[in-house]
Amino acid sequence: MMSVIKDDRNDAPTRRSPWRFILLVGVTNLFADMTYEGARGVTGDFLGKLGASGAIVGVVAGGGELAGYAVDSLSGIIADRTGRHWIDVWAGYIINMLCVPALALAGAWPVAAGLMIGERLGRGIRRPAMSSILSRAGGDIGSGRVFGISEALDQIGGAIGPLIVAFVLARTHNFRLGFAILLIRHL
Repeated sequence: MMSVIKDDRNDAPTRRSPWRFILLVGVTNLFADMTYEGARGVTGDFLGKLGASGAIVGVVAGGGELAGYAVDSLSGIIADRTGRHWIDVWAGYIINMLCVPALALAGAWPVAAGLMIGERLGRGIRRPAMSSILSRAGGDIGSGRVFGISEALDQIGGAIGPLIVAFVLARTHNFRLGFAILLIRHL
């Protein structure tokens, strides 16, 4: 996905490297993983604190995964048919990255459960479209390298997010602050 741009200094066309785009997407995925992985380890306890039973926690976690994978399949088909991959990507990121910090505002387990399922739906909406975009961006670089870099950055975010929330919970014992801190670092 090399794009030709004009260089204002000499009107000669220059080529922009796809690496810049790939790294930008990778860093975006890093922050997305920090957000949702940061919360995933404590959402069950949070639901329990709000009065949900163990059965409800299991149904919410499993139902969220099921909903996310169901939407993943459908959104991939829709994105390919419409060619509007970026709409799915941005909608998914917005849903995904706002549902988790919104848990800080949840006062009842049904609200928290809805946000948890919403987060999974957001991930399911964005993932197939983003994978398609990344595979095209790789072009001459190779899909393996592109996805390797993207996954490495995902994993870094997936490790840092839970550490941030664990640190906040260890210091304050406040789930709401733990979830809220995941939004603050986006600003």
